[in-house]
Amino acid sequence: MPRTALIVIDMLNAYEHEDAETLVPSVREALPGITTLLRRARACESPVVYVNDNFGEWRSHHGEILQAALSGRHRDLVEPVAPDGNSLFVVKARHSIFFETPLAYLLDQLGIERLVLCGQVTEQCVLYSALDAHIRHFEVVVATDAVAHIDAELAEAALRMMSRNMSATIHEVDAIVFDAR
Repeated sequence: MPRTALIVIDMLNAYEHEDAETLVPSVREALPGITTLLRRARACESPVVYVNDNFGEWRSHHGEILQAALSGRHRDLVEPVAPDGNSLFVVKARHSIFFETPLAYLLDQLGIERLVLCGQVTEQCVLYSALDAHIRHFEVVVATDAVAHIDAELAEAALRMMSRNMSATIHEVDAIVFDAR
């Protein structure tokens, strides 16, 4: 099995944006799947990489982003998925986890060939990240019950696009396996 990393997208969120109230119920549904993936990846010692928006705070680092998210209205959505001491962290400013970030270099240094994507938002950041992973020749897996959406219809279309156009494997969390070290 190719060396796998779990990529947690934009889960450190204070939910103080325009679509927050529409997004929150879907995040609640995805949370058990995300926590299961985190537990499994950590048990197998697979790298866990958080890639998170900086929300326009150019002086922010992962500790500040985490604290801002924990201080937000939905702390209960952040605490269960907070990074542990072994987690890696990449800050992004746009939708894709790769756009002008050092993620590709980091994954290359770790010998990663396969990415399991979870987090938010399916029809935005997850979709664009899957595309950018595909064009970088990563094997992409998207956990359908560990991604949150704003628009359910667009999310379904995005999952179909990832499968059809990007050769992504689309599975529920129970079918996803990490390589043991």
